[in-house]
Amino acid sequence: MVGTFPLLSVQPTRGLVDEKIQVVVRNLPPALSVTLHSLHRSEDKDLWEAFGHYTSDGQGTVTVAKDASLGGTYEGAEPMGLLWSMQPVPGSRTGLRLRKMDVLTPMVVHISVYSGHMTEGFSKQSPLATVVTERWYMAPGVCRIDIREHGVRGTLFLPPGPGPFPGVLDMWGGGGGLVEYRSCLLASQGFVSMALEYLSHDKNRTSDIDFKTYFEKAFRIVQEHPLVMKDRVALFGLSFGVSVALNLAAYSKVISPRCCVCISGSHVYPAKSIPDMIMKISEDGYKTRFDEEGCVVWKDIILPIPTDLGEKVDMGRIKCPLMLVVGEDDQNWATVESAKDIAQMMRPGNEHLLTILQYPDAGHLIEPPYTPHFRASNFIVPQTRQKVIMLWGGYPKPHADAQEDCWEKSLSFLRQHLYPSPDSVPKAKL
Repeated sequence: MVGTFPLLSVQPTRGLVDEKIQVVVRNLPPALSVTLHSLHRSEDKDLWEAFGHYTSDGQGTVTVAKDASLGGTYEGAEPMGLLWSMQPVPGSRTGLRLRKMDVLTPMVVHISVYSGHMTEGFSKQSPLATVVTERWYMAPGVCRIDIREHGVRGTLFLPPGPGPFPGVLDMWGGGGGLVEYRSCLLASQGFVSMALEYLSHDKNRTSDIDFKTYFEKAFRIVQEHPLVMKDRVALFGLSFGVSVALNLAAYSKVISPRCCVCISGSHVYPAKSIPDMIMKISEDGYKTRFDEEGCVVWKDIILPIPTDLGEKVDMGRIKCPLMLVVGEDDQNWATVESAKDIAQMMRPGNEHLLTILQYPDAGHLIEPPYTPHFRASNFIVPQTRQKVIMLWGGYPKPHADAQEDCWEKSLSFLRQHLYPSPDSVPKAKL
């Protein structure tokens, strides 16, 4: 390395979280072993890292997009491996999950190149070069608005520009609280999106929510915004949020979603109220299993899928295009079996509305692309407020592939059904 000055390039250094980065190291000696390393300090002050082992080519260059990592947290040619394969640094707390709760600030990631093939001790070595990058959920011009009206709590995100735009009501799962990052990213892609809080960490508030009217009010808040095309509003749900979306699409006489995207959920348990649904899950809690490491497995709770129509949403009533996203190694909920039953229920009359994306070896938490995979993580059980380690399932590489493909296809599905013409779809860029 004497007399050489390695040049590390990361493009873009500031981008949206669903944008690919190009990482190139130049000006190395030929055939030199190097380690590329990423480091992120989370909002909870935990350190996350990923790394790959490379050998420079005859020109002294490493191009992450085409050169294979020979080892590390990922292997092979993986352009985004330095992000999706991140894991807590050795010695970290157990059960961590990396989530961005403050969308007004970026995820800051330090990408460095080190001499030799390293697997630990990065903080004790000096890198050959480092680039600081920013990963944003919020594109320039996106507007964030707190919603506290008609008893509804959420956050509305408006894309930049004069509009009008299609709308999305975005609902997360059983972890509860107000989770904004997916809605913010949807706004960065041209949709007015509202992240809705409906499972509050305040038990009294959750029990006070009238199931149908609360969600119908939330839908109308999106629909009646002056920047929204009123007949082009979708429902987007994950896990528990899927139950809400399917119930609304099937039974509401007040709202008519244009389409639905449903990730890792089920049609079992038709909802009369949120407490009723939580109580039903509690009643079936005796089916809970534990894996060999003591992680909680909820997959069997809704098995076998009931044949009684009174115990599940009547999918024959769905009148809008529906995309179901399923990870085949989902250990949290019986989503594979649910998708099969949903397809069977829709076959007689509305099967043409159904699209199923099924991903081998992907787990329950199918998130925006390049989010690190968590096979298990800490979880607060809504009924008891007990802290457990929940098994979500999935394996890092196939799960990462599923997240990238699912996000691209979800955006295409929303654009197809919500935008009047392909020419009217805005192009997102940071």
